[in-house]
Amino acid sequence: MSEATADVRDAQLAERKRVAAATVDTHRDALIALSHRIHENPELGFEEHQASAWAAEYLQNEGFAVELGVGKLPTAFRAELRTGPAGGPTIAILAEYDALAGLGHACGHNVICTSALGAAVAAARALDGLPARIVCIGTPAEETGGGKIILIENGLFDDVDAAMMVHPGTEHLMVRGALACITLTVRFHGKSAHAAGAPERGVNALDALVTMYNSIGLLRQHVKDDVRIHGIFTKAGDAPNVVPHLTEAVYYVRARSHTYVREVLEKVVACADAGARATGCTMEYRTDRMYRERRNNHAMAALYQQNLESFGEHASQPPTHGGVGSSDIGNVSLVCPTIHPYVAMAPLGTAGHSPEFREAARGEAGDRALVLAAKCMAMTVVDLAADPSRLAAAKAEFAAAQQAEAAE
Repeated sequence: MSEATADVRDAQLAERKRVAAATVDTHRDALIALSHRIHENPELGFEEHQASAWAAEYLQNEGFAVELGVGKLPTAFRAELRTGPAGGPTIAILAEYDALAGLGHACGHNVICTSALGAAVAAARALDGLPARIVCIGTPAEETGGGKIILIENGLFDDVDAAMMVHPGTEHLMVRGALACITLTVRFHGKSAHAAGAPERGVNALDALVTMYNSIGLLRQHVKDDVRIHGIFTKAGDAPNVVPHLTEAVYYVRARSHTYVREVLEKVVACADAGARATGCTMEYRTDRMYRERRNNHAMAALYQQNLESFGEHASQPPTHGGVGSSDIGNVSLVCPTIHPYVAMAPLGTAGHSPEFREAARGEAGDRALVLAAKCMAMTVVDLAADPSRLAAAKAEFAAAQQAEAAE
């Protein structure tokens, strides 16, 4: 490519990015209003009927072809807009909108959802005339249930060339690790009896559960540093004067790799079995779909960072140890090139999943984060769709990571 041709290409790319940012500004008030509306009406995973309908309606009004209830999930949707002739890449922008039990939108999913909508609309306008498909996928139940995993299983990402979303946080992070995670539900069955009058006739399922709990505490010394095992008792009995005959706990088992999660899971199940054997109870358990570790696409992340810095913002270095959770975006990152940057929304030190983080998601900082994330994502989509070499670099990195993992 000649220098003059490169200059023309860069100028055209810059103009398309300017259009993308300007389009987000045009939609700013409507996006913020919708963000606040979702925030004020929190819905748990797989129950996000209002949020998904509002988001789908927004995109439909902007010319997107919308399909509701995709992937066998009533609160999932897929919205598509082709920007030019047939062909070109398919770029997916992902919208989350589930809330936390008891805390509402303390993870800022109202910001995630509306920034995705703004990015999809802005990217579609900026790419007008170029062959590409902009797809916004509404992904339910990120917090509990793994909606993206179910959508992957049902083919929603089969034709996606690259995917992205932005999560609110306390600083701008371009890449960040995530732990693989599996949910374990354990039930103990004992035998009821009067706890004072005839305790010897009972088989105490709460004793079995407590024995499991304490055994897990002892296990922590003998697992790798990156392991996290944490849970709650969801049923511990019905009355203090009745020997509990049925108890239940739900645990998350996390580690830096899915293979080690499975190894630790076996040990945790052994702790449950020990509780059952020690008390004479019977035990049953089940596991849910595994959230996989995240494979960050650095080529795409670099594009996003350049766009972020064009607004005078600066990226922070990701934590080298600890400070990470789990998300089903990890599963997406294993089927196509994917990024999941974080946008600064709350002051440093603010805990996610806290009332303070929830209030930030509804305040001026949340509104600002929404707009900034929408612009940066839209501009990154323009990079990938308007310059084939950039998408090719992202795909080459993805393929190399797949090969390296297969060789392990």
